[in-house]
Amino acid sequence: SNDGYLLQHFKELGVPALGIEPAANVARRAIEKGIETRVAFFGRALASQMIAANERADLVIGNNVLAQVPDLNDFVAGIKMILKPDGVATLEFPHLLRLMDENQFDTIYHEHFSYFSLITIARMAAQHGLRLFDVEQLATHGGSLRVYLCQPGAVHPTAARVAALIDEEIARGLEDLATYAAFGARVAETKRRLLAFLIQAKDAGKRIVGYGAPGKGNTLLNYCGIGVDFLDFTVDRNPYKHGRFTPGMHIPIHPVEALDQARPDYVLILPWNLKDEIVQQMRHIGEWGGRFVVPIPSVHLIDPREAVS
Repeated sequence: SNDGYLLQHFKELGVPALGIEPAANVARRAIEKGIETRVAFFGRALASQMIAANERADLVIGNNVLAQVPDLNDFVAGIKMILKPDGVATLEFPHLLRLMDENQFDTIYHEHFSYFSLITIARMAAQHGLRLFDVEQLATHGGSLRVYLCQPGAVHPTAARVAALIDEEIARGLEDLATYAAFGARVAETKRRLLAFLIQAKDAGKRIVGYGAPGKGNTLLNYCGIGVDFLDFTVDRNPYKHGRFTPGMHIPIHPVEALDQARPDYVLILPWNLKDEIVQQMRHIGEWGGRFVVPIPSVHLIDPREAVS
């Protein structure tokens, strides 16, 4: 439940809500907002405690948490246990099909244990006595799914788009190992093209800095071997990251204002999924001829002077 950002809105509406957050320091911020929060990992053991305390759920929300769960069977079994007969569980996570379509290999990083297709979710739900009755395709994180689960006999009808998306995934080869081998080859090509551009730019005497210090950026930087020999530094709006370094490649992280002082020729956008917002916020780099470099799905340049508002 993180710091209670979502649950605070339920609280404002007078809806009883319970947060479950394993990180004590993060849970503390939710508790300070008046949101009941349990510091624990969710699974069968906690579900048993909740049932004993008569804490079954009408709605279970797990946004961008499933990929970080080491024991999926324990987690989904816990949902089955606490969900009321007509209750709904919603889970949101990056969609494997979109990840591969858009060459989003940098979203594969240390804290994520799994990457999901709808095929996998349907099978996993069925194994634990749950029914997948609806799915939405979202733009977040480069393309995500929000799935809806319920008890087998719940009143919720199964939407036709569930079977339609599963059929699409099968047709696109998500059950064929050759599909994943081809994805690996595209990833290697992206690495070569990005390095070729950076080498050419540095050989021409150009200055390059990064924008952002996200988890996905660390995957990209470490896989491609991009360090301070290519990027002088990177900038980030999060003050907690200032004065620190990116893991592995040890690139300094500065406030965004450092970019204006350096006036680089190129700005490599590491959180590429936010590129439109970043280009609009930082379009003034065009005043000194600066351009943005977007590495995913393929290396391309954006001239902020030509970007549409």
